Amino acid sequence: MSKLRMGVIGLGNMGSEHCRLLLSGKAGEVELCCVADLREERRAWARTTLPESVTVYDDGAALISAKVCDAVIIAVPHYHHPELTIAALESGLHVLCEKPIAVYTRQVKPVMDAAQRSGKTFALMFNQRTNCVYRRLKELLDSGEMGEMKRMSWTITDWYRSQRYYDSGSWRATWAGEGGGVLLNQCPHQLDLLQWLFGLPTSVRAFCHEGKWHDIEVEDDVTAYLTFEGGATGVFIASTGDLPGSNRLEISFDYGKVVCEKNELRVWKLPASEKAVFRGGQDAYPHLEIEPVVLETDGQNLQHIGVINAFAAHVLHGTPLVAEGREGINALMLSNAMHLSSWLGQTVSLPIDEDLFAGLLLEKAKHSRVKSGAEVTFITDHSATGRAL
Repeated sequence: MSKLRMGVIGLGNMGSEHCRLLLSGKAGEVELCCVADLREERRAWARTTLPESVTVYDDGAALISAKVCDAVIIAVPHYHHPELTIAALESGLHVLCEKPIAVYTRQVKPVMDAAQRSGKTFALMFNQRTNCVYRRLKELLDSGEMGEMKRMSWTITDWYRSQRYYDSGSWRATWAGEGGGVLLNQCPHQLDLLQWLFGLPTSVRAFCHEGKWHDIEVEDDVTAYLTFEGGATGVFIASTGDLPGSNRLEISFDYGKVVCEKNELRVWKLPASEKAVFRGGQDAYPHLEIEPVVLETDGQNLQHIGVINAFAAHVLHGTPLVAEGREGINALMLSNAMHLSSWLGQTVSLPIDEDLFAGLLLEKAKHSRVKSGAEVTFITDHSATGRAL
């Protein structure tokens, strides 16, 4: 095939943006051929806004069964990512799924089994991996130039959301409709980057404050303490209630420190190993005047279109993906661990007890409040499939 025929399932904020990107001329190897959404007003938007050549379906199942496309982008509420991914893969379609891969890790194994059986491409929309700053940071970490990591601290609070945002959909910020708050909605990208850069921690102690800054039932303020293999530690702070917020990642190493902030990487490099030279030296109060160096990057930050183009190129030519589907469980494991630690009031080890987490989450979902507006599909069992969409 010369072009990948793409369908988009879900025409909310992200799904409609994916449609615009596919029609922008920036995705030369992709053709938008069909879309689907449960809501009539979104289907009406598609009929009046998208080209006549784009077929509009009432739901994702109808689009998948029509077999008019080669691949789909899935951009629906989180609980339904697994079921639609499985259905598409089993129908012979390649899948690019929005984050997160699922709401709880127990949902992931059936998805990966379906991907393996199908032999089709399964990828995730972790678009922050295309950011030149994080790509350059990963190169630095992988090189070993800074030595062993001692500590990382990430404050990511520039997610500010008003109450109007949370009131914009009945599924938003509910345990039944969304499955979580800032950890599952805003932070999957940073949680993915955290595990991509540093690996998964071995244990987590988290404090997830539910409805601290908004009239919602899920967490909007999180502080977590992480322990990594080898003894390094970490702190992760996230909130949708800080205005103005911050996005600062600071990492301490044996050979100095790195700060990622305001789209640049600054490095303070020691002339020698702190552990080998300074710790046992004769100077009781060693102090060095070190000027930070700003690392050069390639300046490229392609975001969603970069992930889409890499996905198409992988299917058509076998080139690498930005993020393979199997990697999605790592960020979700970290998110689930933070929730579980907070609910239990104790440190939890990774991998977590998946059955315990799923049971606690789904108990919360049973008591989730119903908001006015769009329909909420309540999830009350452990299955990864269903026919809601």
